[in-house]
Amino acid sequence: MNTAERDLRLELLNSLLTTPHRELGKVAELHKLMVELDPIFYGHLAAWYQRHGDVRDHKEVFTGNLLTSQLNEHRSAGFMLLQEFPPYEVARIVDFMKQHQQKLPRSARTAVRRYLKEREKNPMFFDRAALRGRKAMKHLYASLHIKPSDRANAVLFKDTPPEDSLAFMLKQLAKAQTPAEQAQLIGEHKIPYTVAVGAVRELTSPVLVALINSMSPQEVINNLQSLKKRGAMEHSEVKALVEEKLAAAAKSDRVSAYKAMKAAEVANVDEATVAQLEKVVDEQVKQRGKITKPTALFVDKSPSMTEALEVGKQIAALISGISDGDLFVYAFDSKPYPVIAKGQALSDWEKAFAHLFPAGGTSIGVALEAMRQKQQSVEQIIIVTDEGENTRPYFQEVYTRYCEELKVIPNVVIVKVGQHSNYLERQLQESQVSFETVTFAGDYYSLPNLVPLLSRPSRLELLMEILETPLPVRDDN
Repeated sequence: MNTAERDLRLELLNSLLTTPHRELGKVAELHKLMVELDPIFYGHLAAWYQRHGDVRDHKEVFTGNLLTSQLNEHRSAGFMLLQEFPPYEVARIVDFMKQHQQKLPRSARTAVRRYLKEREKNPMFFDRAALRGRKAMKHLYASLHIKPSDRANAVLFKDTPPEDSLAFMLKQLAKAQTPAEQAQLIGEHKIPYTVAVGAVRELTSPVLVALINSMSPQEVINNLQSLKKRGAMEHSEVKALVEEKLAAAAKSDRVSAYKAMKAAEVANVDEATVAQLEKVVDEQVKQRGKITKPTALFVDKSPSMTEALEVGKQIAALISGISDGDLFVYAFDSKPYPVIAKGQALSDWEKAFAHLFPAGGTSIGVALEAMRQKQQSVEQIIIVTDEGENTRPYFQEVYTRYCEELKVIPNVVIVKVGQHSNYLERQLQESQVSFETVTFAGDYYSLPNLVPLLSRPSRLELLMEILETPLPVRDDN
């Protein structure tokens, strides 16, 4: 891999990891550019992201682009990846191909047909898929003219589900007269929360217990706001069950860190529950990798850098729990401000940053100068800034002295925020200092994506890991 290839791939990777989720237009545009510039890398990146990424939009667009690719290897990989999605996402992928690619190749139709037929083979598997994604599955059968099985037809289209089906049990749930009957049906048949709440007029404590018992840790996180709204946190027994599920979520390998972050922000729950959600985020982030290199985090607090302070505290909370090496955190304007938290949770870093406000001049180098004087040695420096610098000591000047005195050559990662320039980048290029840039585009849920970039010994190693990720190969069993 030559330098130009490496730099292009790093740029593409950084863009992928920081593109805001839920902005499908921007996501699709970025993917179009990536697949045109480097189709080989794109295929491996799709397979790697399916295993390590969090943002649903990216996974869907990857699969849609692979299925419509001119490369056989891509279409084969897309065929297999499609089988892993829930029905509503398969429907989104199909609609993406139609709307953004203006085509739906035969192999893509075959992939959807196999997806549906595999579920039809197992009545329980089909029933759960149909109950959770009824509208999406009807859309797939109808829009692609796929003939449903007799059971699928009865459940989805005729609304005459057989008595051994979950859809039939849902009808019985709607008719049940007492909380005890409702709880028994929910517990016995594990009727999903999002479906059951539409069939039950009043969510009593016994019904809530049955529902939460049948939910996965991820489902509890996803529906935490709804559970609170329906009184789940007001009953001690129900609240205890929620807490058990959140404790399990911290250890699960099937929980999304960014969804736990979202729940902590919007659920409006008590401090103890927020702390549990923060622990889930922390544990899930740890599964993405460990930062073994001693690391410094510099956060710009010069005028108009409110966003930098907010991003800085989020990154500090994110990486402090996964840092095996030393972590030094400084805020800076024209002076350095050591930031020390009493713990690793976001609430601890909120308190540590609470006394810092945007003010003063701007010397990025002043933080590194403080570390030089204290002989604090690191191999990695993260700088959250708009790259403006108008006061000595300048960063690139201090960097040279720091390297000479401490006998290290730290890699520099610039997290660009606000109305950023490229001033610092130009200074580092002139001094031949190795650096990477990541642009923060306002999406805090993309921050966990920094972990793979910071936890590998080098960016080259991360690129090699991606390139060595095999593409799934279609099997036609």
